Amino acid sequence: MRKLKYQFLVGVCVSMLGSLAALAQQQPQAAKAAQAKPDDKLEAPISVEVNRVNMLFTVTDKKGRFITNLGKDDFEVFESKKPQNILEFVAESDLPLRLAILIDTSNSIRDRFRFQQDAAVEFIRDVIRPQDKAVVVSFDTSPELIADLTNDVDKLEKAVRSLRPGGGTALYEAMFFAARDKLMQDQPLHKFRRAMIVLSDGEDNQSNYTRDQALEMSQKADAVIYTISTNISRQPTDGDKVLKYFSSETGGITFFPFKVEDLSQSFENIANELRHQYSILYRPDPNKPDGLWHAVDIKIKGRKDLVVRARKGYYASRS
Repeated sequence: MRKLKYQFLVGVCVSMLGSLAALAQQQPQAAKAAQAKPDDKLEAPISVEVNRVNMLFTVTDKKGRFITNLGKDDFEVFESKKPQNILEFVAESDLPLRLAILIDTSNSIRDRFRFQQDAAVEFIRDVIRPQDKAVVVSFDTSPELIADLTNDVDKLEKAVRSLRPGGGTALYEAMFFAARDKLMQDQPLHKFRRAMIVLSDGEDNQSNYTRDQALEMSQKADAVIYTISTNISRQPTDGDKVLKYFSSETGGITFFPFKVEDLSQSFENIANELRHQYSILYRPDPNKPDGLWHAVDIKIKGRKDLVVRARKGYYASRS
């Protein structure tokens, strides 16, 4: 009799454990992005391959028109002012795209939010191809993963449409999360193009990170940052300066659509940028796995009338 009771109790315990495990697996994946102390995240291991450095960039004339008829011999690459040997060159790079779309859902953008959603959806449908993937992250008081990396445009559209404004602004934390936890997933880095689209007023009052920590993580992900300001006051703000800083440091550009009708044009301009990128691949000489920032400069031989827009360098891995 005691043996039967013991077997019964064991069976009940096993059943309860199984139920708990099943409940754990059913937790929604679109919960708030996992948060930790800034020091914890910064100490997490970051693996960046720098035996080969891939530089994505655009070339325009002084009026901003794309120049797409240049070849490998037209360019020079310098790392820390030393000439580098170009191994591969591709005009209008067709590498798979990994795109992070960050949408400010704080109270400051409530009046224009519907138009921002429409423009973002149109952009997604215009840009994402079968080989591309995008992630949607919203941020107010904290970042939230709304749609994980996917090429399913219907799922991405549904994610954007589900957003509702309200709360503070954790811009830097959202950028840090998107760069480290999403854009760096697919390796090696040089096999993909990575871009971050930030739709915000540039103000931050909630993040556990600084502006420069957000930029550093984006640079480690080799991400080009495009920013669209939601400031419609026509008066420059500190937030506008922050958005310009992120874009200029990574080879992107900042847009200021003062009217809601201009939002679609801003997204269309970004789509055109992504279609007209050159790609240069080189091996650093000398190769220094020191974990430090290495400045890179791309120049066009004998063409001072053209403008190169590229990220300003990369973080080497540490051996």
